[in-house]
Amino acid sequence: MSFRQKTAKYFSNHAETNENHVDPSLQTHYYKTTRDKGLSMLENYFNNNGNYRINAISKDHGEISATIIKGKKAFIVATVIMVRPHQTAIDFSVTTESVFPFDLGYSTKIIQQLYQQVNKELPIINNTNSQSR
Repeated sequence: MSFRQKTAKYFSNHAETNENHVDPSLQTHYYKTTRDKGLSMLENYFNNNGNYRINAISKDHGEISATIIKGKKAFIVATVIMVRPHQTAIDFSVTTESVFPFDLGYSTKIIQQLYQQVNKELPIINNTNSQSR
């Protein structure tokens, strides 16, 4: 990651994952599960954690949106896409709510924490095997 990319990571109030992200911690994660089980796992996690409040769930689109209500406020959109049978991609988009136009990497930290939680509950598939979609 270049100096410019590292700097941009800290001086932004938004972070999101994608398949070819320069930061390996922000690359799409793939899991050996179905879309419904992935959505259900995220829904249970957000409901059972007092730091989050679910705003909306769209099972048709494979999306769930939540808000962090304790500590620094942030808006999260999780997208769950079934790539193949029992191969599901999960992506996150996090935007912090602040008076400043930057969050010093807080949004990236939230994504990393969410992936750690999902990794505990769903069997992960190595990203290098999944990129030939």
